Amino acid sequence: MIELKKQVEGVTEARLLRFLGSAQRAVRLKGDVSVLITSSREMRRLNRVFRGKDKPTDVISFPAVEAVSAQFAGDLAVSLDIAASSARELGHSTEDELRVLLLHGLLHLAGYDHETDDGQMARKESRLRRQLGLPSTLIARMEGKSSVPDKQSRAKRTIKPRRGR
Repeated sequence: MIELKKQVEGVTEARLLRFLGSAQRAVRLKGDVSVLITSSREMRRLNRVFRGKDKPTDVISFPAVEAVSAQFAGDLAVSLDIAASSARELGHSTEDELRVLLLHGLLHLAGYDHETDDGQMARKESRLRRQLGLPSTLIARMEGKSSVPDKQSRAKRTIKPRRGR
């Protein structure tokens, strides 16, 4: 399921849903995935509540708890504002940028973590990007900004469910 909170020319829920299915099969991620495509304001709120960071971010992954993980892989939240801005800056469509972010989020739901895996996620994302016909990967772009990524560019975007709440 994809919920697109704001309409953008050239972006449809139906096309994103088809891509999500293709990407999920390519990642080999089983179970349903829910996607919220929303504003940077909402992403800032989610980032503050779940990660303790009071700033917007492009994509956040929320893996399902183990008890339901066979049927439900998790949730993704994506900033349409950041995707549109990045697309303009990088010279491709907003829909392509949303696809890049969806793939990145799916890899996190599948258990990949570019902060700790010595490049495994970056290699897989790069291969899948080519396979799925996408522009450059999120990790490659983040690393291209600086020869030494800073803490902000390496910020983990995968959320572990909180226990006891």
